[in-house]
Amino acid sequence: MELLMDAAALQAFLARDFGQVADDFVVERADLAGVALRLKVAERHLRPGGTVSGPAMFGLADVAMYLAILSRIGPVALAVTTNCSMDFMRKPEAGRDLRAEARVLKLGRSLAVGDVLIYSAGLPEPVARAGLTYAIPPGAPALG
Repeated sequence: MELLMDAAALQAFLARDFGQVADDFVVERADLAGVALRLKVAERHLRPGGTVSGPAMFGLADVAMYLAILSRIGPVALAVTTNCSMDFMRKPEAGRDLRAEARVLKLGRSLAVGDVLIYSAGLPEPVARAGLTYAIPPGAPALG
């Protein structure tokens, strides 16, 4: 399987098709191992107590997996999340961006399955883990 979109192409796709949230994210890496995506944590991502909110972490996991899939199939804007299960394992460290490591586990003709680990930037232990399934629309490149 080849990589159809690199980090720069994924960042440009976000800016073009998802401009409302594109400035929150930085695509740090895109390769056959997956995608690394950073959430630039701002006040709007926090919940009472100064920690990053669950919805912000879900958004990071969802966008990271979406981009990991697009890196393999190209800019298919209509690929959609059909399932997500998320475990919040520890409180994200205050004052740090979050970094997601997304990998595609199975890429088929109509479904893609993957997982995402989320870290407080620079720290070794994950703060959350997500398993996601995406529906791939007809007309996407023929896969597995």
